[in-house]
Amino acid sequence: MDASLWVAKTGLDAQQTRMNVISNNLANVSTTGFKRDRAVFEDLLYQNVKQPGGQTTNNTLSPTGLMLGTGVKINATEKLHLQGNLINTQSPLDLAVMGNGMFQIQMPDGTTSYTRDGNFKISNTGQVVTALGFPVLPAITIPNNAASVTFGRDGAVSVELVAGGGAQNIGQVQIARFVNPSGLKPIGNNLYEASQASGAAQVLQPGLNGAGTLNQGSLEASNVNVVEEMVNMIETQRAYEMNSKSISAVDGMLKFLNQNI
Repeated sequence: MDASLWVAKTGLDAQQTRMNVISNNLANVSTTGFKRDRAVFEDLLYQNVKQPGGQTTNNTLSPTGLMLGTGVKINATEKLHLQGNLINTQSPLDLAVMGNGMFQIQMPDGTTSYTRDGNFKISNTGQVVTALGFPVLPAITIPNNAASVTFGRDGAVSVELVAGGGAQNIGQVQIARFVNPSGLKPIGNNLYEASQASGAAQVLQPGLNGAGTLNQGSLEASNVNVVEEMVNMIETQRAYEMNSKSISAVDGMLKFLNQNI
């Protein structure tokens, strides 16, 4: 019976981890470009008491076996890179990717990170940067005498100067696609790092070869569905309670044996 206690304990641990994942999703319901996580469950090893297909007589085989499970574990947490709703901000430096792809960000150590958060600013040198001051790649510098800036759906960046003279192209936004975006490593600050699981970044012009397009004056909201997460929370709570009752039931059985044997 001790095995039953340990099986129920693995259920408690797994449901606690799932609750942590749900809590993090709900905490980031207002985080720009956030992608919700999903806990992936996996059963543990089985005790093979009787092998399926074992010979019962000279001419017959056992149609089933006796396999005792040893519990459950969380095998992974998977990022679901589904499109979030667009929020209209009317800010010329707010960009949203419609479809596949991420903005490229240069980190202080020279490496490249990736984000769906298009809440960009202008540095004191005119460069387009994130809210933390990390430059967007390829580098885009807006002149001091620019009256307005326009980001095309294809990533073309143009400005209208104060002196007039029409729009002038000053750069091109490129976005990165991944074969397996769920394999990206989240590092905080709405940033991701590439990994062997995600594959190498495919740097593309927006709108070409499967890359998404840009939407100026908008931000992508978190793709967390509050109602769905609340349902998942209730389900997790009930599963936790059932595993807890399993432990109580086994404890009662052990007490009965101790008192009567």
